[in-house]
Amino acid sequence: MANIKSAKKRVLIAEVRNARNKAIKSGVKTAVKKVEAAVAAGDKENAQKELLNATSLIDKAEKKGVFHKNTASNKVSRLAKLVNTVQ
Repeated sequence: MANIKSAKKRVLIAEVRNARNKAIKSGVKTAVKKVEAAVAAGDKENAQKELLNATSLIDKAEKKGVFHKNTASNKVSRLAKLVNTVQ
C-alpha cells in the first residue's frame, strides 16, 4: 500500500471502480447467456425479450465506460443477428 495520502485514495478508488466494472460485466455476460439459451431452445419471443434486456445492459455499460462504444456495438449486433436466425 502507498504511503502518500493521495496515492492511498487512488488505490481505494481503483478498487471500487474495479469491483463495479466486474459487477457490470458479469451482468452483461448473464444477459448474453440468457439470449443464447433462448435461441438454443428455439423460443423467438423470449429471445427477443432477452435481447432487449441485454441491449439495455450493454448500452448502460458503454455509458459508464466499462465497454468501448465499438465493442458494445459489436456485442449488440452479434446478439441481434443470432436472434434473427430463430424461426
